[in-house]
Parts: sequence; structure tokens; C-alpha cells
Amino acid sequence: MRASLIQLSVDSSDTADERRRRAASLVRGRAGDDLVVLPELWAAGAWAYDRWGHDAEGVDGPTARAMSAAAREAGVWLHAGSVVERDRDGTLYNTALLFDRSGELRGLYRKIHRYGFDTGEATLMGGGHAVVTVPTDFGVVGLAICYDLRFPELFRGLLDAGAELIVVPAAWPAARLTHWRLLTRTRALEEQVFLLACCATGTHGGMRQGGHSVVADPWGTVLAEAGTAEEILTVDLDMARVALTRSELPVLRDRVLGVQAPRRP
Repeated sequence: MRASLIQLSVDSSDTADERRRRAASLVRGRAGDDLVVLPELWAAGAWAYDRWGHDAEGVDGPTARAMSAAAREAGVWLHAGSVVERDRDGTLYNTALLFDRSGELRGLYRKIHRYGFDTGEATLMGGGHAVVTVPTDFGVVGLAICYDLRFPELFRGLLDAGAELIVVPAAWPAARLTHWRLLTRTRALEEQVFLLACCATGTHGGMRQGGHSVVADPWGTVLAEAGTAEEILTVDLDMARVALTRSELPVLRDRVLGVQAPRRP
């Protein structure tokens, strides 16, 4: 299968509507791909805390509608990054959306681990609770977002839920790029999955975002990595390598802690 990571530049100089139009155009241009991925909170801006209340939308809001149409027109599965979702009770969430080739919303994940250390996202948004995987025509996709990378228990949960490929949209700070590179490889290696991590670039809300979107294979090998400018990273993946890796190096079989013991007859 072929996947493309669209490393959008999210800058304070453009508006959410302008980014929606640009993102939709780039997605439509990926006809022939199987999966297209966008970064975290690219429409509202991951670091524009003061705008979140104003730019929040439902999971059927303007970003979702534009991305649904783009996925349908391109005939691709589209991981539309994430949006600032406003729930019916007014709570905000950092919510990832996955659309199928017909534009139907097939996966919704509310970010579990909120960044900010008692500021920003940690105080302004609610946290999700569900571990989310979605079956597709090329394998089972697991969903996580940015700061989630620092919490291996989520990725082990995605593995146990059947994930063969995990998608991580992000707006990771450029100042901690070494952590990004280490954690993306580690999560792929630990769970023996393909990991597709799409990070925004540009400066927004005073934060320079790291770029360097990356695709790592089940051995933890980086197959492709972007730079710091807006670009599209495209890679062909052989999904059979997931099962092959797990059979050649069966470390997951040897798990002890956290594994439910079989019931006695």
C-alpha cells in the first residue's frame, strides 16, 4: 500500500479557511494513494490556545466536511489529523478523524494524554478514554496523537486491539526534535508495527513546530523522513512485513507482565 504524509506549514500568517483549502487541494492531488495523513490541529493551530474556543467545531464541522469531500474525490483513506472538537456539553477535545475512500467517518479518537503540565491543552481540553483501532482494506490502523508518544501503555493497548499500522499526527516542538525521532522509532519497534507520524511545520502561537514527519517499519528502521519545510512524504509499505517481523523476532509472544493469564478449565 502507498501512504503519503502531508507535512503542512501551520503559520500565524494564514487563516483556518486558507489552510482547509490548501489541505483539501493537496489531498485531492494524492489520488492513487491508499492512505493520506495530515498533522495535529492544523486548521485551528495546535499552539493558538486563545483561538480554540472560537475555532472549535463538531465532528461534522467545516474541517470534517472539507476532508470528507477530499477523501471521496481522491478515493483515499484520509487521516485528517485532528480538530478542536466541541462536544454537545461544551467540552473541548483534541480529536482525530479517519475517513474512508467514500468520505465516510470511520474512526474518531479523542486524545488521551493532554500536553501542558497544568497549562494549555491540559486545562482547556477534556481527555479521551478509548483506545481506537479501525479495520481498513490494507490492515488495522491504530490512532494516537502527538504527546501520546510518551506513553507506551497506549501503544501496547493499540497492539492488543489488533493494530498493524499506527498513525500519529503531531505539532511537536522543534526544540525537542531529538525526542520525536527517538520515540517514533521506539514505538514502531516495541509494537512491531508500521508507524506513520505526521508533524506540522511553521511557527504558530509562538511555537516553532518541528516537521521531520517520519515513517518507521516494524524493525524500528526509518523508511522516510521529511525536512523542516512543507512537503509531502510518500512511501510504499508491504503490510505483510508486520506478520513476518513478529514471526522472525517473536518478542510479543514472550510478554509476561500485563498479559491476562489463560483461564483454567
